[in-house]
Amino acid sequence: ENSGINMKNLSKIALALLVLVLVSCGRSDSGEITGVLDRPSWKGINPFGMVYVPSGTLHIGPSDQDVANTYVQRQRAISISGFYMDETEITNNEYRQFIHWVRDSLAHAYLDHYITNDDGDERIDWELDIDWEDDILEDLYYQGDDRFAGRREIDVSKFVYEYQWYDWQAAAKDRGQSPRNSFVKRKKVNVYPDTLVWVRDFAYSYNEPMARNYFWHPAYDDYPVVGIDWHMANAFSFYRTQLWNEYQQTRGDGINTEDFRLPTEHEWEYAARGGRENAPYPWGGPYIRNAKGCLLANFKPGRGNYPEDGGQYTVKADAYYPNDYGLYNMSGNVSEWTSSAYYDNAYSFQHDLNPDIRYDANDDDPESWKRKVIRGGSWKDVSYFLQTGTRHWEYQDTTKSYIGFRNVLTFLGRSLNDF
Repeated sequence: ENSGINMKNLSKIALALLVLVLVSCGRSDSGEITGVLDRPSWKGINPFGMVYVPSGTLHIGPSDQDVANTYVQRQRAISISGFYMDETEITNNEYRQFIHWVRDSLAHAYLDHYITNDDGDERIDWELDIDWEDDILEDLYYQGDDRFAGRREIDVSKFVYEYQWYDWQAAAKDRGQSPRNSFVKRKKVNVYPDTLVWVRDFAYSYNEPMARNYFWHPAYDDYPVVGIDWHMANAFSFYRTQLWNEYQQTRGDGINTEDFRLPTEHEWEYAARGGRENAPYPWGGPYIRNAKGCLLANFKPGRGNYPEDGGQYTVKADAYYPNDYGLYNMSGNVSEWTSSAYYDNAYSFQHDLNPDIRYDANDDDPESWKRKVIRGGSWKDVSYFLQTGTRHWEYQDTTKSYIGFRNVLTFLGRSLNDF
């Protein structure tokens, strides 16, 4: 009987101690409000291949003239928060890393290379080798009449990737009335570059060698990837974020809630000017040649004189001199996707703090709703489109031989230029 009482008392004491420990974890020994003490560490990041663009003010609007007299570039002052930006456009070889991941994930799935983690989730076991001669993988290759000259080639139409994003604007307007999953958006997209753009974009022009070789051949590894529509660029950005977060977890570097993404059109313009106030070009201006008469970007300098600037088509992503932020080819080479939806009168109603106008157009929406801002001009454009203030657009589901992209990553915390 005494033993039973002692056991009850011991149980009460143990429970009291447990409550005391739990309460102690949430308070300071000094009795003061100190915040939660066991928070994850945050060391900041320095992403490979990116440069920092500090916070600042940008005067947007025409840097030269609005040649169409459409008033789509009205003068305004805006403020931009600091961010990291890729120093070059995403290259063929960088994008190929994404393609190889998609290809290998398909092969692992066919071979049933799965493991179950501690949470009970089934995931691909990337430690297992892929035997590309295994008959199980035969479905990944072109079959029958689809084969060309008897070659054993992987069917790139199978390279489908699902990316996700969260609709923060809709969630904010909803004010917590709807379940969270109603704001989680998903889209499946074939992510292999459209290599036929080299033929499709130019009537009565022989560009088949570019269609056959540009994305595949090692000679073009360091050239900007093209044939990428807006969704494919977003899919790459999502993959890059997942890749980075998994790496961070293995290092124990804390958490990163920001995503690699496309820049807004004004982040792009701010970065392109390289800190030069009202600069018409990334190098300043007002001309597109230096004092020696050398052209400073890859574009179409005359009538049919494409190679005068050193590039018949595109050039290496780090060709020419960078601007003062260390960014290459912000003008010329390839135009670049932004996250912004294109409206002619956008400057009239957008906010002056990190202006951002987006619209997630559905596949069955009218074509005019699918317009996305592209910036910078390309190897086949005249110099007007190279100006930092020139706005232009393309449909989000369209691929071109002269449009690529680069990523940005929002800087968390106080900007490095704030002292």
